[in-house]
Amino acid sequence: MNQTQELLKPIKLRDLELKNRVIMAPMTRSRADNDVNAPTDIHVKYYTQRASAGLIISEGAQVSERAVGYINTAGIHNKEQIEGWRKVTDAVHEKGGKIFIQLWHVGRMSHPDFHNGKKPLAPSAVNPHSQSYTPEGFKDTVEPKAMTTEEVKQTVQDFKFAARNAIEAGFDGVEIHASNGYLFHQFFNRSSNKRTDEYGGNKENRTRFLFEVLDAVKVFVPENRIGVRLNPSLNGIFGMEADEETIPTFEYIVKKLNDYNLSYLHLSEPFNDVSDIDYLVTNIAEHFRPLYNGNLMINSGFTQESGNKIIENGHADMVAFGKLFISNPDLPIRFEKNANLQDWDSDTFYVPGEKGYTDYPLLDETP
Repeated sequence: MNQTQELLKPIKLRDLELKNRVIMAPMTRSRADNDVNAPTDIHVKYYTQRASAGLIISEGAQVSERAVGYINTAGIHNKEQIEGWRKVTDAVHEKGGKIFIQLWHVGRMSHPDFHNGKKPLAPSAVNPHSQSYTPEGFKDTVEPKAMTTEEVKQTVQDFKFAARNAIEAGFDGVEIHASNGYLFHQFFNRSSNKRTDEYGGNKENRTRFLFEVLDAVKVFVPENRIGVRLNPSLNGIFGMEADEETIPTFEYIVKKLNDYNLSYLHLSEPFNDVSDIDYLVTNIAEHFRPLYNGNLMINSGFTQESGNKIIENGHADMVAFGKLFISNPDLPIRFEKNANLQDWDSDTFYVPGEKGYTDYPLLDETP
């Protein structure tokens, strides 16, 4: 393989050798349209087609029934789901690929329709005033149920046992989805966390849930096979309202993650323009790289050119690609050959079936 491109150079994540630095980002695709929300044969085909990635990070997989917030998402908390994912991991490994599962709890971004009429769980009873995509279409979010301290502790255990299930399913590791306005992010943020117990108040308390989950997950998954995903400058999306304490809170998290021998830290550049907000950071990788001692992955809107550049300038070690991996299943091979890239069809991102999922041709199949 052409080693001149930074993206195509191998990298070692602690004890895991990756053949390149082109990472498949975690993406909800809503194809587990069955009663048990288990992966099916089209999941096997989808992920196997993309096994040329240095690492695949699966779509977010809910750690429990209470964690669900989107239709037809594959979980990792029942027997059928474990068996479905095992078929995926076996096929990816047979193609020489590596795959982590993303462990997910959406918190208040869910809707009672997913929980037999019960309110979604969240740190505090604060409505994100967003929308949830339910089996009946988009619906406004509701005021969630503030989790009791006991429910927070139970959710820590849900992540722990989901991690055990992930290992049983054959994954090479797990990524904790502490990003994008979901449950962990709701704990971090002062506008969504009004708690007065050990999980609220100062940044040490607001981040406690994440570190308790990490300590629980590492019972079944070695630290060097755990990744964490964060989105520090998220604002005005997924119900998140940033403030002057937002970046200091994430700086605290990132520095404390140095105490763990993690596989990687996965950061997102801002999803929208925050350049006019003086307390937020516009260049996430550049800002946080000096604070983190381990492998740093960055994502959101990168191209082949900008991906190579950010690794070359030392601000990141790997780049995660989302939409480009949807429409170009053999993305690293296309990068190697500097081939044309196919456009994606956003209308088919979340619909059932193979259209827009497994029907994008490989380079050698392109007319």
